[in-house]
Amino acid sequence: MKEKNQSSRRRWVAGISAGTMVGTLGIGVMAPAASAQAPGVTATSITIGATVPLTGPAAPGYDEIAPAMDAVFNWVNDHGGVYGRKIKYIYLDDQYNPAETATLTRKLVLQDDIFADVGSLGTPTQAAVQAFLNSEQVPQLFIESGCNCWSNPKYPDSFGWQPPYTVEGKILGAYIASHFGGEKVGYLTQDDEFGQDFVKGLNMELAKPTVVSQQTYDAATLSGPLSNQVAALKAAGAQVVAMATIPAATALTMLPAASIGYFPQYVISNVGADSPTVGPLLEAYTKASHGTATQVKAAAALLNGVITDAYEPPESQVSNPWVKVETKLLKDYAPALYAKTGLDGNTEYGVALAYTFVQALQAAGKNLTRAGLISAIEKSGKSFVTPGFVPLSYSSTVHYGFQGAEVVKLTTTAPPSVTPTGSWLGGVNLTRVEVTNVGSGPVTTYTGDIALPPSSLVSTS
Repeated sequence: MKEKNQSSRRRWVAGISAGTMVGTLGIGVMAPAASAQAPGVTATSITIGATVPLTGPAAPGYDEIAPAMDAVFNWVNDHGGVYGRKIKYIYLDDQYNPAETATLTRKLVLQDDIFADVGSLGTPTQAAVQAFLNSEQVPQLFIESGCNCWSNPKYPDSFGWQPPYTVEGKILGAYIASHFGGEKVGYLTQDDEFGQDFVKGLNMELAKPTVVSQQTYDAATLSGPLSNQVAALKAAGAQVVAMATIPAATALTMLPAASIGYFPQYVISNVGADSPTVGPLLEAYTKASHGTATQVKAAAALLNGVITDAYEPPESQVSNPWVKVETKLLKDYAPALYAKTGLDGNTEYGVALAYTFVQALQAAGKNLTRAGLISAIEKSGKSFVTPGFVPLSYSSTVHYGFQGAEVVKLTTTAPPSVTPTGSWLGGVNLTRVEVTNVGSGPVTTYTGDIALPPSSLVSTS
């Protein structure tokens, strides 16, 4: 189908209702709870955990997310905690290896006694522990993956956060159909639910004769250029290449393609299209292969013109109120991380996800239990304040997070930027945002409100 050719001005609305939160944020405004309510909870603390790739093929960029989350928790703790309880965040390196994830998750639950698993990363890794966490009734919250499997009634304690990959595929597929109609399309995707769900969405919008080649890669064995896949796409005549790739795989696709003179229009999932992450990878891989200074510079420029999607304001929009707050929070509460990375798509992701969790704790109330936390997200999650272009989707039957995104184009000219493909109103994200679902429904345009950061976050971060 065609995407709707319209853009609508949406109002910015501040904060969140007092009926939903205690005060504005509810941190540091209540006396400590009298007694522990659940595993990992005491009168003065809440222990949560996660498994993330600090090393391994998915580490570039993704190793920034948990430290950025911890910055938010440090801010919360510095202002009294949540109902007087301070958050202790334990995150362990699983190397994006499902076997390691399983071992470390059991350690977090059985030895570290975590209250909830929060912000763990990866589709294959978290799928490997979903049954275990649910059997132990440990909330598996805001998983850093868009797998459709996070909203499965069989696993009521699991919740996604970012848009489902099928939604993302539908949005980008609709864009391809509208803007590159008649051109041959190839797919290059990770060979797990990440890639499979993305392809489901693409196929809902693209005619089968249009798709001339479907290539995959195995993240577990990713160690060098995806030359065979690239050669197959070129041989099939793919003029547009739609990709569901982690950042390293994006770079390891573009470089061999350029080396054989193949420059298709890339349309890439936001998972693998963060330019502050992928650009340095392109340069580093070129240097490692003894590329000249000219070749290194040319490698970074390969991202120019890439089509992707965004569901929160790109870090390049320095005047955006969320970008300002996130930047200040990282400078104040994670200065070493900020000095190394600045605000990029990954650190921004971590700040927003952690802030969502803080609101979930507040909604769960003073007498904190795991069941109460799940219920609070289902009942109140749609009203949580986030930088997202659309509201969160949580309910008793929907455990996805955002279900919309804005189609954007990357520009690598100085300074690098992310430009919406719709109309541009006043330099603020008031442009086309596509909303869809994981079924066969149409891609539609969101015309509702976008939240401003609450005043307490602005003033105290």
